[in-house]
Amino acid sequence: MINIQAVSHFRRLGTLTIFAVYFVILVGGIVRASGAGMGCPDWPTCFGQWIPPTEEAQLPANYHEIYAQRGYENTQFNPVKTWTEYTNRLVGVTIGFLIFLTAWSSRIFLKTDKTIFYLALSSFFLVGFQGWLGSTVVASNLKPFMITLHMLLALFIVALLIYTIARSQREVISQIDTQGLPDKFKTILIIAMVMTLLQIAMGTQVREAVDFITHEHSYIERKYWRDDFPIIFYIHRSFSSLILFTNVWMAWKLYQAMPKTSLLFRTGMALGALVITAILAGVTLDRLGMPPVAQPIHLLMANLIFGTQFFLYICMSYAGENKLGKSA
Repeated sequence: MINIQAVSHFRRLGTLTIFAVYFVILVGGIVRASGAGMGCPDWPTCFGQWIPPTEEAQLPANYHEIYAQRGYENTQFNPVKTWTEYTNRLVGVTIGFLIFLTAWSSRIFLKTDKTIFYLALSSFFLVGFQGWLGSTVVASNLKPFMITLHMLLALFIVALLIYTIARSQREVISQIDTQGLPDKFKTILIIAMVMTLLQIAMGTQVREAVDFITHEHSYIERKYWRDDFPIIFYIHRSFSSLILFTNVWMAWKLYQAMPKTSLLFRTGMALGALVITAILAGVTLDRLGMPPVAQPIHLLMANLIFGTQFFLYICMSYAGENKLGKSA
């Protein structure tokens, strides 16, 4: 018989790992919005040191020439940007340890549900690949495509972790009664997930355009960046209305049908709040001159929205199993 305490430990550890991945997405957004991506021009060290310097005097006098020879021209030490990027790396390493512990603790399911173990193990290897990809991002001198690929892989890893943890609670989730929800709810949820992925894809294109614009403006005069936005920005902005309507409809149906203490009720309320926060952050970016603080919040909310939708989809699928079991 499986150890209940060990299962609880696995779930807590896995949930902590999920929040840690979201945290590194937030930190990565801060790095990108602040232009700190090259705060450490080498990897895995930072300016050749495992613990980066705090002032320029700690670097060789000819460090400009050293990094110019390595392909990083105009390298300029900035302690704030350096330590911002270094913090991003430390959080990434912490996630590596957490995902290893999650994979290790998942071995308790080898006799009851091997899929959980293999999913957790796959997440561990993907995090390792993500670390390698991060070094490639630095080596590419922050090419927008590589940054976007790095972010999308993080989105996939967190979705895999969410599924892994939810699967470990399959029996509990299957007891949820969803009969009060419309028959089309799950179909609308799938459509909403596809819409969110499309919105994120468009958002990455807007982000790549902003990266180019910021380079052209040398990271200043942010209020003028909007004048150079591509057409995809306006499609992205208009599409948010459909995102809002669809997700608020689902949240409202969950509010009407589910008990206030239900997991699905809380998930629905969280989804509605996340969508509204994401749109407010987007409006702030559009109307208030692209303030740096709004960019990582907007990115984080988009990732949280998809994660919440995905978790909701898993719950609906497992709850459906329970209904089939009753009718059999």
